[in-house]
Amino acid sequence: MIKRVVIVGAGPSGVLLAHYLLRRDEQYNVEIYERRSDPQTVPFSSARTFPLVLNQRGMTALSKVEGILAAIKAVSLESTGSLVHQKKGKTQFLPRKKPILILDRRRLVVTLLKMLTQQYSSDLRKAQQRSYRLKIHFDHQCKQVDFEAKTVTFENTAVNSIGEVTVGYDLLIGADGARSRVREQFLSTNQFELEKKYVPSAYKSIFLPAESAASLKAGYIHTWRSSDGIFATLVHDIDGLINGTVNFPRENNPIVNFSTKEQVWQFFREYLPEIAELLPESEVEAFLNRPISTILTIRCNRYHHGDSVLLIGDAAHATSPSLGQGCNASLEDVAFFDQLLDEYPNDIGEVLKQFTLRRKPDAHALVELSDYTFPLSSKLLFLELFIRLRTAQFMHQLFPRYFSPSLLQLLSETTIPYSEILNSHKGWISKVKQANEKFLERQRSPQHVRLN
Repeated sequence: MIKRVVIVGAGPSGVLLAHYLLRRDEQYNVEIYERRSDPQTVPFSSARTFPLVLNQRGMTALSKVEGILAAIKAVSLESTGSLVHQKKGKTQFLPRKKPILILDRRRLVVTLLKMLTQQYSSDLRKAQQRSYRLKIHFDHQCKQVDFEAKTVTFENTAVNSIGEVTVGYDLLIGADGARSRVREQFLSTNQFELEKKYVPSAYKSIFLPAESAASLKAGYIHTWRSSDGIFATLVHDIDGLINGTVNFPRENNPIVNFSTKEQVWQFFREYLPEIAELLPESEVEAFLNRPISTILTIRCNRYHHGDSVLLIGDAAHATSPSLGQGCNASLEDVAFFDQLLDEYPNDIGEVLKQFTLRRKPDAHALVELSDYTFPLSSKLLFLELFIRLRTAQFMHQLFPRYFSPSLLQLLSETTIPYSEILNSHKGWISKVKQANEKFLERQRSPQHVRLN
């Protein structure tokens, strides 16, 4: 029997899931509903989002559908390591054995959407009297979910829209991000537990012109960190520009009351002087007017409801972007779900149940790893973490049978489960957790001096 699958959210995991399901002959008809407008219709220069890192986990999930990984690589840049910028022009280099891919989130989504519609356009022409296997609806905001009736109501926010529309489903997938409307409905079900937390830092995006690119080596992730918990990450994009984020303490942050460009200049000169030299005045003004963004982490005690609803990606386990694992874990969710469909081909209820049982330990471990791999204290970062990483890389290279790769290598260059990685590095994670709590206490103290 053909199942009607409704996917809420046309982000990377939602669109990749449609690819996976539609290749299963004609078992599934897929409808995707997305609250934003079609990203394919907006000029890229007007809709840049933020850079994503695709490592072995994400690339492995993408490679399972023919042609996708090659198409993604065509709009990405390879990175072979990270450069940590320190005072007086000094740098720490963290090499990678396996390159990662860097691209703007919107480019990833657009590429997946284009391949999806192109691949199934022939199916649509042959459909004639029967329903299309794929339908994509943009400008549709999820308003209400009824688990008992198996219906979802969307508000069409497009100009000259018809208002609300209610659709039925056999299987509902919540791929609608950290503030998931589908997950919200789980709160009305029995024994559902949800933990929401904001990470200690907030951020603003930053975009630098192509003429600044010559000052920073391409092919690397560039990071800066001050002693006050302020840090920045910049990467090159395939179009020659540089983009990234500037992070700062969420509570009592130093830029919330900025009202002039001179205050922005002063902030960068004091905390991120190398970036200050690259900033054009136009970006200073844009940075001033950009809203401050916060980062929400999510933990749930289950990701399914009955035999008809599933949460994936950030809707199930949103995490800090510090390790660049969020998108990779979301894509890995899709591959894992597909594997379960092969294991239990005639029992979708068991598929959903097993997804929760077997995916939850890794999802919870990822939140812990992302929160506490990097210490907020620059002293602990430079004097211990980097030494640990370089020593582990060196010893593994010399004696691979006896020494494990470094923590960062395990995360980005393997597909070893997150729970296993956390268990093997729980001593370091515990140490950073305690150090970060002390650091935040000092940040909150009245004696702490901040830039005004």
